[in-house]
Amino acid sequence: MPRDILTADQIVRAAIELLDDEGLDGLNMRSLGKRLGSAATAIYWHIKTKDDLVRLAGDAIWDEVELPDLATTDWRTAATAMATGMHAMLTRHPWLGQAFGSHLHYGPGKARHDDHSLAVYEKAGFTAADADRAAATVFIYVLGSALAPAAQVSLTRRLGKNGGDVEQLLTDTMTRATEIAMRFPRLRERLDTTAATDYSAAPDSSFEFGLQAILDGFEARLAAGRRSSE
Repeated sequence: MPRDILTADQIVRAAIELLDDEGLDGLNMRSLGKRLGSAATAIYWHIKTKDDLVRLAGDAIWDEVELPDLATTDWRTAATAMATGMHAMLTRHPWLGQAFGSHLHYGPGKARHDDHSLAVYEKAGFTAADADRAAATVFIYVLGSALAPAAQVSLTRRLGKNGGDVEQLLTDTMTRATEIAMRFPRLRERLDTTAATDYSAAPDSSFEFGLQAILDGFEARLAAGRRSSE
């Protein structure tokens, strides 16, 4: 695709697809050009560096997180929807969680999300400073919760590139991890009632449990603040 036909938006969309398929390590201008049917030089005409490309791709996917209408939605429902939407987005694009540790991130997509998140906690009754803290707490929790599946995708991809039998490697590792875990009473108790293949998996609804516990804490803090001001 010639550079006068290729657009920055097309490049970013193709980069997102390539990142989803190959991860951060698989993103390079040559592979992206091949996906677009264009020379790498045509991409550089629009986007100068790989870092810029990751930043733009990372910002674009924040638009996938739906922002609830605060005029018709209570703050807790809105907070739950945004956190759940962010978690789903990070799960669809596991490379973004990894990119937080290696690339700069900014842009209108993330700024729009962050601004709306602050509005949610201001609506709850937090002061501006505490709304910042509440939004940051939920953001960190959601990001941390999404890192495990992202790491699993990255690990499986790396093991596959090394030419080994990925399934066998994972099975052997789980067997060794289970043998070690059996030395410890609480882990042994759970392994006695859980399939060994589920040893490294979080219990069902762990994300929802943790998020609601955080929001419960916010509600308790707000209620305590109202009582103290009476």
